[in-house]
Amino acid sequence: MPLTAPDAGIRESERAMKELGACGVQIVTNVNGKPLDRPEFEPFFARMAALGITVWVHPTRTAKTPDYASEDKSLYEIWWTFGWSYDTAAFMARMVFSKTLDKYPDLKLIVHHFGGIVPMLEGRIGPGWDQIGARTSDADYHSLLKSLKKRPLSYFKEDFYADTAVFTSDAATELGMKFYPLEKIVFASDCPFDPEKGTMYIRETIRIIDALDLTKEQRDQVYYKNLERITGKTFVNQGARATSAV
Repeated sequence: MPLTAPDAGIRESERAMKELGACGVQIVTNVNGKPLDRPEFEPFFARMAALGITVWVHPTRTAKTPDYASEDKSLYEIWWTFGWSYDTAAFMARMVFSKTLDKYPDLKLIVHHFGGIVPMLEGRIGPGWDQIGARTSDADYHSLLKSLKKRPLSYFKEDFYADTAVFTSDAATELGMKFYPLEKIVFASDCPFDPEKGTMYIRETIRIIDALDLTKEQRDQVYYKNLERITGKTFVNQGARATSAV
Protein backbone atom coordinates (compact mmCIF):
# COMPACT_ATOMS: atom_id res chain seq x y z
CA MET A 1 0.00 0.00 0.00
CA PRO A 2 1.27 3.53 -0.80
CA LEU A 3 1.80 4.75 2.75
CA THR A 4 3.91 7.67 1.57
CA ALA A 5 0.41 9.14 1.38
CA PRO A 6 -1.58 7.39 4.15
CA ASP A 7 -4.94 8.55 2.81
CA ALA A 8 -4.05 6.99 -0.54
CA GLY A 9 -3.15 3.79 1.32
CA ILE A 10 -6.63 3.70 2.79
CA ARG A 11 -8.34 4.31 -0.54
CA GLU A 12 -6.24 1.71 -2.35
CA SER A 13 -6.84 -0.84 0.41
CA GLU A 14 -10.58 -0.38 0.13
CA ARG A 15 -10.42 -0.61 -3.67
CA ALA A 16 -8.33 -3.80 -3.53
CA MET A 17 -10.73 -5.45 -1.12
CA LYS A 18 -14.05 -4.29 -2.56
CA GLU A 19 -13.32 -4.18 -6.29
CA LEU A 20 -10.49 -6.65 -6.81
CA GLY A 21 -11.39 -9.31 -4.26
CA ALA A 22 -8.09 -9.20 -2.38
CA CYS A 23 -7.82 -11.18 0.84
CA GLY A 24 -5.66 -8.49 2.48
CA VAL A 25 -3.05 -5.84 1.86
CA GLN A 26 0.68 -5.56 2.41
CA ILE A 27 2.78 -2.85 4.00
CA VAL A 28 6.47 -2.64 4.84
CA THR A 29 8.12 -2.09 8.22
CA ASN A 30 9.02 1.56 7.60
CA VAL A 31 8.20 4.17 5.00
CA ASN A 32 11.31 5.93 3.71
CA GLY A 33 12.86 5.44 7.13
CA LYS A 34 9.79 6.61 9.07
CA PRO A 35 8.49 4.27 11.79
CA LEU A 36 4.85 3.35 11.36
CA ASP A 37 3.82 4.43 14.84
CA ARG A 38 3.98 8.08 13.79
CA PRO A 39 0.65 9.94 13.97
CA GLU A 40 0.50 10.33 10.19
CA PHE A 41 0.01 6.56 9.80
CA GLU A 42 -2.58 6.08 12.53
CA PRO A 43 -5.59 6.71 10.24
CA PHE A 44 -4.46 3.79 8.08
CA PHE A 45 -4.32 1.35 11.00
CA ALA A 46 -7.58 2.70 12.39
CA ARG A 47 -9.34 2.09 9.07
CA MET A 48 -7.84 -1.38 8.59
CA ALA A 49 -9.05 -2.35 12.05
CA ALA A 50 -12.51 -0.91 11.46
CA LEU A 51 -12.91 -2.74 8.14
CA GLY A 52 -11.34 -5.97 9.37
CA ILE A 53 -8.71 -5.93 6.62
CA THR A 54 -5.78 -8.29 7.13
CA VAL A 55 -2.42 -6.52 6.83
CA TRP A 56 0.71 -8.44 5.87
CA VAL A 57 3.91 -6.77 7.11
CA HIS A 58 7.12 -7.30 5.13
CA PRO A 59 10.54 -6.05 6.29
CA THR A 60 12.32 -3.41 4.24
CA ARG A 61 15.90 -2.22 4.44
CA THR A 62 18.62 -1.64 1.86
CA ALA A 63 22.39 -1.52 1.86
CA LYS A 64 22.09 2.23 2.47
CA THR A 65 21.45 1.43 6.15
CA PRO A 66 24.96 0.76 7.53
CA ASP A 67 25.71 -1.86 10.17
CA TYR A 68 28.12 0.49 11.97
CA ALA A 69 27.96 4.25 12.48
CA SER A 70 31.47 4.65 11.05
CA GLU A 71 30.43 3.26 7.66
CA ASP A 72 28.24 4.49 4.83
CA LYS A 73 26.58 1.22 3.82
CA SER A 74 25.91 -2.32 4.93
CA LEU A 75 28.37 -4.92 3.64
CA TYR A 76 27.97 -8.57 2.68
CA GLU A 77 24.16 -8.24 2.46
CA ILE A 78 23.97 -8.04 6.25
CA TRP A 79 21.20 -5.48 5.68
CA TRP A 80 19.07 -8.35 4.34
CA THR A 81 20.28 -11.45 6.19
CA PHE A 82 20.05 -9.95 9.69
CA GLY A 83 18.63 -6.48 9.07
CA TRP A 84 15.23 -7.54 7.80
CA SER A 85 14.64 -9.71 10.84
CA TYR A 86 15.56 -6.79 13.09
CA ASP A 87 13.29 -4.44 11.14
CA THR A 88 10.34 -6.76 11.69
CA ALA A 89 10.99 -6.97 15.42
CA ALA A 90 11.40 -3.19 15.66
CA PHE A 91 8.08 -2.66 13.87
CA MET A 92 6.34 -5.00 16.29
CA ALA A 93 7.85 -3.21 19.29
CA ARG A 94 6.73 0.18 18.00
CA MET A 95 3.18 -1.12 17.57
CA VAL A 96 3.25 -2.36 21.17
CA PHE A 97 4.81 0.59 22.97
CA SER A 98 3.01 3.25 20.93
CA LYS A 99 -0.19 1.57 22.19
CA THR A 100 -1.43 1.13 18.63
CA LEU A 101 -2.48 -2.41 19.55
CA ASP A 102 -4.27 -1.13 22.65
CA LYS A 103 -6.17 1.43 20.57
CA TYR A 104 -7.07 -1.02 17.81
CA PRO A 105 -7.39 -4.50 19.32
CA ASP A 106 -9.14 -5.75 16.16
CA LEU A 107 -6.13 -4.90 13.98
CA LYS A 108 -4.97 -8.03 12.12
CA LEU A 109 -1.22 -7.90 11.41
CA ILE A 110 0.66 -10.85 9.89
CA VAL A 111 4.43 -10.51 10.35
CA HIS A 112 6.68 -12.27 7.88
CA HIS A 113 9.31 -14.92 8.71
CA PHE A 114 7.81 -15.85 12.10
CA GLY A 115 8.43 -12.29 13.27
CA GLY A 116 12.14 -12.35 12.48
CA ILE A 117 14.28 -12.42 15.61
CA VAL A 118 11.35 -12.21 18.02
CA PRO A 119 10.95 -15.89 19.01
CA MET A 120 14.68 -16.24 19.75
CA LEU A 121 14.58 -13.16 22.00
CA GLU A 122 11.64 -14.24 24.14
CA GLY A 123 13.71 -13.82 27.31
CA ARG A 124 14.66 -10.23 26.51
CA ILE A 125 11.14 -9.35 25.46
CA GLY A 126 9.75 -11.04 28.58
CA PRO A 127 11.84 -10.61 31.74
CA GLY A 128 13.97 -7.99 29.98
CA TRP A 129 11.18 -5.60 29.04
CA ASP A 130 9.41 -6.32 32.32
CA GLN A 131 12.11 -3.95 33.61
CA ILE A 132 11.91 -1.38 30.80
CA GLY A 133 13.34 1.90 31.99
CA ALA A 134 16.06 0.35 34.13
CA ARG A 135 18.66 1.28 31.49
CA THR A 136 17.15 4.63 30.49
CA SER A 137 17.50 7.99 32.22
CA ASP A 138 15.94 10.40 29.70
CA ALA A 139 12.45 8.85 29.39
CA ASP A 140 9.85 7.62 31.87
CA TYR A 141 9.44 4.07 30.58
CA HIS A 142 8.33 2.86 34.00
CA SER A 143 5.11 4.83 33.63
CA LEU A 144 4.72 3.63 30.04
CA LEU A 145 4.98 0.03 31.22
CA LYS A 146 2.31 0.57 33.86
CA SER A 147 -0.01 2.18 31.31
CA LEU A 148 0.02 -0.81 28.94
CA LYS A 149 -2.98 -3.11 29.15
CA LYS A 150 -0.79 -6.20 29.49
CA ARG A 151 2.77 -7.46 29.70
CA PRO A 152 4.91 -6.56 26.65
CA LEU A 153 5.63 -10.22 25.86
CA SER A 154 1.92 -10.97 25.74
CA TYR A 155 1.41 -8.53 22.86
CA PHE A 156 4.13 -10.20 20.79
CA LYS A 157 2.61 -13.64 21.35
CA GLU A 158 -1.08 -12.80 21.20
CA ASP A 159 -1.59 -9.69 19.07
CA PHE A 160 0.29 -10.61 15.89
CA TYR A 161 -0.12 -13.39 13.39
CA ALA A 162 3.08 -14.89 11.96
CA ASP A 163 3.92 -16.89 8.87
CA THR A 164 6.16 -19.91 8.37
CA ALA A 165 8.55 -18.55 5.72
CA VAL A 166 11.97 -19.18 7.29
CA PHE A 167 14.03 -20.35 4.31
CA THR A 168 13.87 -24.11 5.05
CA SER A 169 15.05 -23.89 8.67
CA ASP A 170 13.75 -26.74 10.82
CA ALA A 171 15.02 -25.04 13.99
CA ALA A 172 13.42 -21.66 13.24
CA THR A 173 10.12 -23.34 12.39
CA GLU A 174 10.09 -25.36 15.61
CA LEU A 175 10.92 -22.26 17.65
CA GLY A 176 8.25 -20.16 15.93
CA MET A 177 5.68 -22.90 16.46
CA LYS A 178 6.52 -22.96 20.17
CA PHE A 179 6.45 -19.17 20.53
CA TYR A 180 3.13 -18.31 18.86
CA PRO A 181 -0.24 -19.89 19.66
CA LEU A 182 -1.18 -22.30 16.87
CA GLU A 183 -4.18 -20.19 15.88
CA LYS A 184 -1.81 -17.29 15.12
CA ILE A 185 0.32 -19.16 12.57
CA VAL A 186 -0.27 -19.16 8.79
CA PHE A 187 1.55 -20.95 6.01
CA ALA A 188 4.01 -19.12 3.78
CA SER A 189 7.07 -20.26 1.88
CA ASP A 190 8.68 -17.14 0.36
CA CYS A 191 8.22 -18.58 -3.12
CA PRO A 192 9.85 -17.86 -5.60
CA PHE A 193 12.93 -16.47 -3.84
CA ASP A 194 14.91 -19.68 -3.47
CA PRO A 195 17.85 -21.19 -5.40
CA GLU A 196 15.38 -23.15 -7.54
CA LYS A 197 13.34 -19.98 -8.17
CA GLY A 198 10.11 -21.29 -6.73
CA THR A 199 9.76 -24.96 -5.88
CA MET A 200 12.35 -25.44 -3.13
CA TYR A 201 10.90 -23.21 -0.42
CA ILE A 202 7.39 -24.57 -0.92
CA ARG A 203 8.55 -28.18 -0.88
CA GLU A 204 10.86 -27.80 2.10
CA THR A 205 8.43 -25.75 4.18
CA ILE A 206 5.77 -28.42 3.70
CA ARG A 207 8.31 -31.12 4.59
CA ILE A 208 9.19 -29.36 7.83
CA ILE A 209 5.58 -28.76 8.87
CA ASP A 210 4.54 -32.32 7.98
CA ALA A 211 7.35 -33.63 10.22
CA LEU A 212 6.10 -31.74 13.26
CA ASP A 213 4.15 -33.51 15.99
CA LEU A 214 0.77 -32.11 14.96
CA THR A 215 -2.62 -33.65 14.42
CA LYS A 216 -4.21 -33.37 10.98
CA GLU A 217 -6.55 -30.71 12.35
CA GLN A 218 -3.64 -28.69 13.72
CA ARG A 219 -1.69 -29.04 10.49
CA ASP A 220 -4.71 -27.92 8.48
CA GLN A 221 -4.97 -24.88 10.73
CA VAL A 222 -1.48 -23.84 9.72
CA TYR A 223 -1.88 -24.69 6.04
CA TYR A 224 -5.13 -22.88 5.38
CA LYS A 225 -7.80 -22.80 8.09
CA ASN A 226 -6.24 -20.01 10.14
CA LEU A 227 -5.89 -17.83 7.06
CA GLU A 228 -9.47 -18.56 6.02
CA ARG A 229 -10.65 -17.53 9.48
CA ILE A 230 -8.53 -14.37 9.52
CA THR A 231 -9.46 -13.17 6.05
CA GLY A 232 -12.96 -14.59 5.69
CA LYS A 233 -11.91 -16.14 2.37
CA THR A 234 -11.99 -19.79 1.25
CA PHE A 235 -8.74 -21.10 -0.20
CA VAL A 236 -9.22 -24.86 -0.32
CA ASN A 237 -11.75 -26.71 -2.46
CA GLN A 238 -12.63 -30.41 -2.42
CA GLY A 239 -10.14 -31.21 0.31
CA ALA A 240 -7.03 -30.06 -1.55
CA ARG A 241 -4.30 -28.66 0.70
CA ALA A 242 -3.33 -25.01 0.36
CA THR A 243 0.19 -24.30 -0.78
CA SER A 244 -0.22 -20.59 -1.46
CA ALA A 245 2.81 -18.52 -0.47
CA VAL A 246 2.90 -15.04 0.99
